[in-house]
Amino acid sequence: MKLIRGAPNHEVLDLNYPLVAETLVRFIREELNGRDYEEAVVAVSGGVDSAVTLALAARALGPGKVHALSLPHRDSSPESRSHAELVATRFGVELETVDITPMVEGYAAQTPGITPRRKGNVMARARMIVTFDKSEQYHALPLGTGNKTERLFGYFTWHADDSPPVNPLGDLYKTQVWGLAEHLGVPDEIVHKAPTADLEPGQTDEADLGVRYRRADVILEHYLKGYPDEYIVALGYTPAEVATVKRRVNRTHYKRHLPAVALLSSTAINEFYLRPLDFRIEDG
Repeated sequence: MKLIRGAPNHEVLDLNYPLVAETLVRFIREELNGRDYEEAVVAVSGGVDSAVTLALAARALGPGKVHALSLPHRDSSPESRSHAELVATRFGVELETVDITPMVEGYAAQTPGITPRRKGNVMARARMIVTFDKSEQYHALPLGTGNKTERLFGYFTWHADDSPPVNPLGDLYKTQVWGLAEHLGVPDEIVHKAPTADLEPGQTDEADLGVRYRRADVILEHYLKGYPDEYIVALGYTPAEVATVKRRVNRTHYKRHLPAVALLSSTAINEFYLRPLDFRIEDG
């Protein structure tokens, strides 16, 4: 791909979306099969990431084997709720609603001075409590919905959004999730609305991050491949944008790793004792 200096090179993120969809459908099937699951749970927020995950799960397993959860709080945007219903209807999946307000407010009432952002993180963790409980109820594996941009930025509630054991979108930048969403037929009003975690009234992702996703993603792609700042700036990005992206990536490595364990033996899990998922021993 030829890079044209002086202009943002969004084409470096272009993908063959039919092939991506086929690959991720196969990925979901194989990962569930390897864990002895036939059904999946997806927490549907009304945003594009969970909509794409739901669409892929419905293709991979059939709509009847996907459990979509709407998990609103009383402060959640009405649009988020209606869009969750819209996407579930579009892909033929039954939507179950569990109001997390009593869970969150029960804790908040005992925590004087809790800030809106802290309460937002409590909401995210309450949603994971419900998701994993529903996983147990239906014997259905939770699917994650976090995209590559959010993961690199550490822009997620730790031990909440990152908790599901299988994540089909984890190597797709937000820009690429939008492209895949259009291919899969996610409703336009979901694809084109301003991204928001909906943890506080009026919150948007790009205001929090200080850079637009479509610009951040190209910067990330070049930064991760080792291009120097000067090269990225010459493509049409500002030094401030490049610095913001690098700072967010470099300060959040800990959120992308399992807990750090002090090594005291030669059989430490994930250090010396390694057994990938596809290495299985049949019973008997």
